[in-house]
Amino acid sequence: MKKVLVVDDEPVIVKMLRRLFEREGFSVSTALNGEAALELMSKDVFNIVITDVIMPKKEGIELITTVKRDFPGTKIIAMSGGGRLSAKGYLRSAKILGADKVFMKPFDHNEMLNAVKELTGDF
Repeated sequence: MKKVLVVDDEPVIVKMLRRLFEREGFSVSTALNGEAALELMSKDVFNIVITDVIMPKKEGIELITTVKRDFPGTKIIAMSGGGRLSAKGYLRSAKILGADKVFMKPFDHNEMLNAVKELTGDF
């Protein structure tokens, strides 16, 4: 079973993505910030990490950098609704740092699901 880690400080997004992926047979773990995500990653192996870019404690940009360095086989999807800068600027940075795919919030659920299937080889 493919394992997905969803990281976002918005509980509604986390819950929605958990349901979406579990219905498709993925094992889903969640974290509300990058720091909690790395703690989970130190205990388990994930095929893919889906992370928001702007979060408290450890932001998604820092999480992407750490995952690429310490867990090079893990695929990454970054998502953003913006912040001090535009979402496009944050997502451009995420892509440069190694995100495999990027999504602007709000995103199409089917497109997100297809991206996860593609990156995990389930498509």
